[in-house]
Parts: sequence; C-alpha cells; structure tokens
Amino acid sequence: MIQAVILAGGLGTRMRPHTETIPKAMLLVRGRPFIEHQIELLSAAGFRRFLLLVGWLGEQIEEHLGDGARFGVEIRYSYEPTPLGTGGALRNAADMLEPQFVLVNGDTLLDIDYAALVRQATGLFHVVAAPAGRSGNLRVADDGLVVGYSKRAPSGGHVDAGVAVLRREVVDLIPPGRACSFEEEVLPQLIATRQARAVVTGATFFDMGTPAGLAALEAHLA
Repeated sequence: MIQAVILAGGLGTRMRPHTETIPKAMLLVRGRPFIEHQIELLSAAGFRRFLLLVGWLGEQIEEHLGDGARFGVEIRYSYEPTPLGTGGALRNAADMLEPQFVLVNGDTLLDIDYAALVRQATGLFHVVAAPAGRSGNLRVADDGLVVGYSKRAPSGGHVDAGVAVLRREVVDLIPPGRACSFEEEVLPQLIATRQARAVVTGATFFDMGTPAGLAALEAHLA
C-alpha cells in the first residue's frame, strides 16, 4: 500500500476550550485519542508508512504515537513552523512525500475499501466524495470529473469526505514559504485543467471536529 499522509496540524478552533491544551487529534473518542482510531483503521486497510503533518501541540501526538511500532506501522512527522493551512503543510513536507500518497483529514474517519480506491486513482488527484443533496462543496459530473468546488457557498451535489489520493507532482502547484489552502488555491487549478476526479462513496464519514460530530462518532464506535 502507498504512503498515508494525515493532516493533523489544525488549531481545532471549533472544539475549544478542549483544544487549548491538547491537539484535536488527541481528543478522546471512546476513551482513546482519536488519532489511534484513525491509525488502526488505515493500518487494517493495509497502510504501513505514515506521515503526520503536525503543528499546534504536535509534540503531544508524537509523544503518544512514537514511531508507530506498537501499532505495527512506521510513523514520521513533519512540523509546521507556523500555521500553514492544508496546502502549506503539504509543501512544507514535500521532501518526505512519496510519488503517490493518500491524504487524510486528521479529524475525519471514513471506513472504505482503500485498496480499491488506490487502484482507481490513476491520475493526479482523486478525492472521495459523498452525496450531499444540494449542499455539498463539490460538483461532480456523471463521469466522475470534478467540475466545481465552493467552500463559502456550497451548492454542489457532493461533499469532500476527507480522503484523497495525490501524485507528488500536485505539491509543486502549492506556493512555497507561506500559508495556503489546498482546497481554495490548488484544487481550482486542477479542476480548470480537468485533472481532478472524484470517487463517490455511499459510506458514512464522521467529522469529529465539532461537538456534534464527535458525539456521532462515539455512537458509531459504541
């Protein structure tokens, strides 16, 4: 299986005051840090090499997970010197990225067939999308081509489910040395050149970055 890269450097503002002293990925879910559930899910799917992009209080994550040996995996860490956003964090870790990798949000859990996802991901960028009626942030054509993205005024039929497969070349599109939102600055470029595709899933994804989402995940794992 290819490298798994987890975005775990956010400030967790939606979960304050809990995240004022611990990073969001370390919030407890069923009595264990969320990041453990995520590592175990991905490990069961076949991933063995992990890169965690950490920032705010990231040393707590590294202290807890270590090198991953007790989970049967290898974990490395890339630290943001300052908050860099999703794109900036990737660019900051460029030298540690493999030619192809799965990118996973550090606050979502999605149980899908990851091996099948990787087999389908033959292009530069494939995002996993879930149906969302008229309130999604993605517009996906019938052939799977992503034709629109809007975070500020969502009106698409699908929503980003927090997982994507990228080729290393995509990182070269990210401006170096500054904060950058991958979704708002890089994804539109991929859409414009018809290089962004979606793999639609019917699986439920859980966002534990809000109190309601955390409660829903707790109920799911009960």
